[in-house]
Amino acid sequence: MTSVGIFTLTAALEIAGCFAFWAWARQGASVAWLLPGLVGLAAFAWLLTKIDTDGAGRAYAAYGGIYIVASLIWLWAIEGKMPDRWDVLGGTICVLGALVILYGPRTA
Repeated sequence: MTSVGIFTLTAALEIAGCFAFWAWARQGASVAWLLPGLVGLAAFAWLLTKIDTDGAGRAYAAYGGIYIVASLIWLWAIEGKMPDRWDVLGGTICVLGALVILYGPRTA
């Protein structure tokens, strides 16, 4: 799986895991929502270790841009709130930054 594929799956797991806690704490969902939330967050953390980079901080930084866009997609697809032009512009800038961090040429 490519880095972008791992980041995409990782973002879905993190957002779903965090949303489970949000639903329980803010929307009155059953405490049973916490178990799949914990599983999603653990899977997110494990998958992030599979990114091919020489440092955890670089993987986390690049992931941040992907996470932002995935969060905006979640906002639209799951919560039914359409991102506005500023969301789209900001998300685009973040993804470009993530790609620079992930694929920029490195010197030894």
